[in-house]
Amino acid sequence: MGMIGGGEGAFIGAVHRMAANLDGQIELVCGAFSSSAEKSINSGKSLFLAEDRCYPDFKTMFEQEAQLPVGERMDFVSIVTPNFMHYEPAKLALEAGFPVIIDKPLTFSLEEAKELQSLVEKTQLPFALTHVYTGYPMVKQARYMVEQGLIGKVTKINVEYPQGWLTQKLEDSDQKQAAWRTDPARSGKSGCYGDIGTHAANMAEYVSGLNVTKVLAQLNTVVAGRQLDDDANVLLEFEGGVAGVLSASQISAGEENTIKVRVYGEKGGLEWSQADVNTLKVKWHGAPDQIYRTGAENAYLSETALANTRTPAGHPEGYLEAFANIYRNFTVSLRSYLAGEAMDLSILDYPTIEEGVYGMALIEAVVASSEQGNQWVEVAQFIK
Repeated sequence: MGMIGGGEGAFIGAVHRMAANLDGQIELVCGAFSSSAEKSINSGKSLFLAEDRCYPDFKTMFEQEAQLPVGERMDFVSIVTPNFMHYEPAKLALEAGFPVIIDKPLTFSLEEAKELQSLVEKTQLPFALTHVYTGYPMVKQARYMVEQGLIGKVTKINVEYPQGWLTQKLEDSDQKQAAWRTDPARSGKSGCYGDIGTHAANMAEYVSGLNVTKVLAQLNTVVAGRQLDDDANVLLEFEGGVAGVLSASQISAGEENTIKVRVYGEKGGLEWSQADVNTLKVKWHGAPDQIYRTGAENAYLSETALANTRTPAGHPEGYLEAFANIYRNFTVSLRSYLAGEAMDLSILDYPTIEEGVYGMALIEAVVASSEQGNQWVEVAQFIK
């Protein structure tokens, strides 16, 4: 693996490296870790990389890595930069023949996302997006139960993602994450929805198996002087006319990363929350509730859930394990690609370029709905 971003003082780069390393299948061999050449090289040295693989910038990295023999060069690149720096390195990586795994949202703009999708379709290179929460075993169990019709036809979907870290105007201090995430020149059209609302929408679509087709949104900027939304309330309409509600907030004081999804069907409902990642609540109509628990010994779980389970029952499957599932599953797909074999994503799945583009279209639709005075907006118009 090569890495772009994630150098000294970065937030998510270290998480990616830990997740990638968890299965012992991925070795970090090179990187361009910062827009500062000196900082990039120093970051690489601090990670004990060979000095000649610590690159001053990503263009140099692609050029020099492509010249190395197969087996020595990086096999893929992980891009962990702020939103505005997603497109160019991803584009250059694909053009140089390197598969990509990238942080969400996919790009700074929908236009960039569509261009990347065209490149992926042209090159047929593996491409993954780190919507990490879909990596949890019990989220995969919930998806399986919906797919199998165990709760009946889906009738209602609720998803929420409250945070409280931006309750104060941290961007006026030296808080690096707050500074770029609240800056429209670096983050994009939306702050809160673009950052965590995209996770919530992806979660709702992943578990239910239904895409959002229409939105009615209210984006709020609660903290005075902030340039982007820090709170989002969205009515959703999914395929088949199924109704849903999405709430995302970064000014919910005292909250951490409490993403929760509830999917209801004609026979029962499912509920999962990151506050208790090992548990899936199954609520039957006219019968007692059930508690499904993760664990390698729990044979009642689906093949997909068990394939993405790492620990014995009673031991928590954490955030890093969910992240690692995306990296591991992407690696399995990459090995199939390198061997010239067909890729089967049915069990060891991961988010792809399609989810990334659709997520960007949803940002456009949500922003348009809010700007138009909370009107219903069709998502399809942005996909064309």
